[in-house]
Amino acid sequence: QVQLVESGGGLVQAGESLRLSCLISGGTFSTYTLAWFRQPPGKEREYVATIPWNVRKSFYADSVKGRFIISVDDAKNTGHLQMDSLQPEDTAVYFCAADPSVMAAMYPGEARHYKYWGLGTQVTVSS
Repeated sequence: QVQLVESGGGLVQAGESLRLSCLISGGTFSTYTLAWFRQPPGKEREYVATIPWNVRKSFYADSVKGRFIISVDDAKNTGHLQMDSLQPEDTAVYFCAADPSVMAAMYPGEARHYKYWGLGTQVTVSS
């Protein structure tokens, strides 16, 4: 059974950085699309970034473009989200998601196409 476990969240000040990790187990992920979503307090879940595991071309929401970098580490079956220049509006619970389907690959920003989700990690950015 595929499982995703996030780590790396915490409390930082505006302008600082965090690196989130997503350890994936229970399958072969060469055909998967890996994504990060976030849910700010009192708001709906929103798309952050995606990367097809075997293509390595990444995509980002406009709100994080130029500040966040998504990557994967084959040897460790782990995805990462490097977050720089964090701002208070980046405060949210961050979730990693993965799915092998064509729909996730074609519409990577749509949460409904992802079958596997982690439980999330809290990121809080103070001003």
